[in-house]
Amino acid sequence: MLDKQNNNKGSFRRVVQSLSANTAADILRYGWGKEDVISLAQGEGCAPTPDFISDATYQALKEGKTHYGPVLGQPALRQEISDYYKRVFELDVPSNRVFMTSSGTTAMHLGLTSILDTDDEVVAITPIWKNLLGAVEVAEAHTVQVPLTYDDANSAWNLDLEAVMSACTSKTKAILVVTPSNPTGWVMGTEQMKELLDFARERNIWIVSDEVYNRAVYGEVRAPSFLDVAKEDDLLMVINSFSKAWAMTGWRLGWLVGPPCAEEVIRDIALYDNMGPPTFTQFGGIKALQDGEAFIQEQMDLWQSNIDLLMKRLGTNPRVKIANPKSTFYAFFKVDGEEDCLAFTKRLIDEGGISLTPGCAFGNDCKGWVRLCFAVSEEKLNKAIDRIEKVIGVGEA
Repeated sequence: MLDKQNNNKGSFRRVVQSLSANTAADILRYGWGKEDVISLAQGEGCAPTPDFISDATYQALKEGKTHYGPVLGQPALRQEISDYYKRVFELDVPSNRVFMTSSGTTAMHLGLTSILDTDDEVVAITPIWKNLLGAVEVAEAHTVQVPLTYDDANSAWNLDLEAVMSACTSKTKAILVVTPSNPTGWVMGTEQMKELLDFARERNIWIVSDEVYNRAVYGEVRAPSFLDVAKEDDLLMVINSFSKAWAMTGWRLGWLVGPPCAEEVIRDIALYDNMGPPTFTQFGGIKALQDGEAFIQEQMDLWQSNIDLLMKRLGTNPRVKIANPKSTFYAFFKVDGEEDCLAFTKRLIDEGGISLTPGCAFGNDCKGWVRLCFAVSEEKLNKAIDRIEKVIGVGEA
């Protein structure tokens, strides 16, 4: 039977058979198979979706809002996102440029599917979430990775914009950016955005910007967006999601902002993909946008407190290299002497009972690094750090 299964694998598309390994998912599954393992490996916190969002969704269910809806989303939600950009970002983004999707991941797939042909190139700034690189692979395009650099003297991540531009060739169809960055917490500034957009505009290159964490920036209401510097008809797609800021990871509800010319294209692809997000969840999304600011601030207060805890403990450990995150809810760190992050994360599970994400999942130049999600209670984070220190040793207080 096993031989038959292996032979049948050849019946699938070649690109599917040759997809690169997702080591983050492999380690996550490895931890699930063990007892008493604390997992800080996934990109979500402990907080459940707030009641006011769930209640609005339940009300929509009771009202029978369970039928097929418009493929690009409920008009009321598309308009609410337009209003949200005006209220929070001070930007005019008309609703015909807002396309609702069943998750930010789906938004990325729809966006890339609409522009990539076989053998196109995508220049990606790494470290970057593996699923985005996988989406390029599935489209049978190729990724050219340009890594952020770590400044040891200032314990900070930086982008060499000239390196990004130099990586572009005549085959480059898109530049893929995640800002704020999962996993480093780096945030692209407005001036670099403008410079990169000017460069891309001159060469007819798309910019695809994953801005899912743009409300998770410390000391600011929101992070800079490419929408701040773009013209309406620029070749720009901005990805966002309800997952992080509103604790709605399991709801699978996201959106894509594109130029007006993309509306029919994205609609037609979505029609053949999944016909749009579930109807009733979108009414929860409306309520999240309308009444969610206090909840976002509560989360930010907890995450900032957890950063202080992390820097006090891991940040003082002489074996640990770590930047103080300026955004997101991740700590991306490296332990002296642990160059094989895959082996190290397995050992953290086996010897410490703590599951983290190996850095090699985020790009070619991220080996040795590890990602920790700190969007959890202070008690759980302290317990997790105890287990990490059990493996790597305790630093100076």
